Amino acid sequence: MTLRGTIALHPAHRVGPVRRRTFGSFVEHMARCVYTGIVEPDHPSADADGLRTDVLALVRELGVTSVRYPGGNFVSGHRWEDGVGPVEDRPRRHDLAWHSTEPNTFGLDEFMTWASKAGVEPMYAVNLGTRGMQEALDVLEYANAPVGTELSDRRAAHGHPEPYGIRMWCLGNEMDGPWQIGHRPAEVYGRIAAETARAMRLEDEDLELVVCGSSFPSMPTFGAWEQAVLEAGYDDVDMISAHIYYREEDGDQASYLAVAEDLDAYVEAVAATADHVRTLRRSEKRLMISVDEWNVSGNGHGDPGAPPHGDDWPIAPRFAESTYTAQDAVVVGSLLISLLRHTDRVASASQAQLVNVLAPIRTTPGGPAWRQTIFHPFALTSRHARGQVLRCAIESPTYENRRFGTSSALDAVSTWDPERGELTVFAVNRSAAEELVLEVPLAAFEVAGARRADGEEAGFVLLEAVVLHEADPYAVNTAEDPDRVLPRPLEGVSVTVDALCGSTLTAALPPISWAMLRLRRST
Repeated sequence: MTLRGTIALHPAHRVGPVRRRTFGSFVEHMARCVYTGIVEPDHPSADADGLRTDVLALVRELGVTSVRYPGGNFVSGHRWEDGVGPVEDRPRRHDLAWHSTEPNTFGLDEFMTWASKAGVEPMYAVNLGTRGMQEALDVLEYANAPVGTELSDRRAAHGHPEPYGIRMWCLGNEMDGPWQIGHRPAEVYGRIAAETARAMRLEDEDLELVVCGSSFPSMPTFGAWEQAVLEAGYDDVDMISAHIYYREEDGDQASYLAVAEDLDAYVEAVAATADHVRTLRRSEKRLMISVDEWNVSGNGHGDPGAPPHGDDWPIAPRFAESTYTAQDAVVVGSLLISLLRHTDRVASASQAQLVNVLAPIRTTPGGPAWRQTIFHPFALTSRHARGQVLRCAIESPTYENRRFGTSSALDAVSTWDPERGELTVFAVNRSAAEELVLEVPLAAFEVAGARRADGEEAGFVLLEAVVLHEADPYAVNTAEDPDRVLPRPLEGVSVTVDALCGSTLTAALPPISWAMLRLRRST
């Protein structure tokens, strides 16, 4: 049986601009994300700063635009000053969040060096767990103040005379979670965050500040937490965070393929709560959302490992190293679709994490780095989503699943770059068994009577059509076979022209697949 779906688009029906910060990532001092992930001085590819250049090349290829650092749960026990100054003088400390030893050989200055080489914008999180306002002001002065103060002069003495100019700052991490070091009730955290935000703006009024929202929408305090925190400091911050991870639960593949519906609902609920507080406060500000931890967490393929415990406090232990499947990549593609269609409220997003830990990039100490399956939809979406996100009116068959009842077999978003005349469609076929024939009428983008320079009627030409699909949805990439799962050309895609109805894009999407279709209006 072949399914059929249609996407109706119009260039005037816009959600908002494609925000480059949607394609952010996350580097935490957790497991092997930092050590033997992005930095490994003895690696054959290491540069003069000890950074793995093979990983840097993959980060650039991935199209990451911003990186949140240094945590995560790690930040709630972190002393930023431990990670600056001569490396030989830095203390080793127990990291209570991940039961590890933190050598502090990689800190703020090294991260900023890495970020410059990777071409990414830094997003820095301050510790509001074991620390507070003064320490946040200290690290802000160290990072952003011109020379002439005690802490900015210290930065200069460490070899970095120019201010880093970090714009995005997170006011703690997951402070709603009982697992968080320094966890506090919403009213208490909200007051501390608001006071810290106001003080930080006295140092640098152009900061963009992110207050902690809920760690998951399933938290018992979800909604009430956001309201209490925002009532304490709505006008003092710019974004509220939202974190979410998904996995296939108990073999429920059908529900897993539709989890973008949950992300849609989550973002819309956070936005509604923020707008409610805006109304109560009669504020003119429209608060945005930072989905600064999101991903799929894998389904036990390989051995991801567990955090150490007991008397064992290793440096960079191996755990949380999910091996991702082709199906996971399709779901990541669908989550990116959800983030894009909420570009009117999602101002920033960070896939968690970047290397080794729930990551699109994996490494072997002393050995290769490779692209996991989830690397590909992220890289292609970051590269080709340009211009404006368009509203999609989708007509599609539905299918049944345990979590959502019924879900659309087709999910999609489209971006339109009027300057280049380029239209890009990102689409997912969630059906596990049936091919889906997708049709996209293009008449709304065509100018009646327009002709190309050669006298032929103007229309759309297909630039590229790729699909990520495997007959075995649980196929994976490994160090031994890093290209087992790749996006491949999607065959049989056509752009047909009808004298009355205009052009129509037609493509057949195989079961459990993510596809990208790029077109350009000919002139």
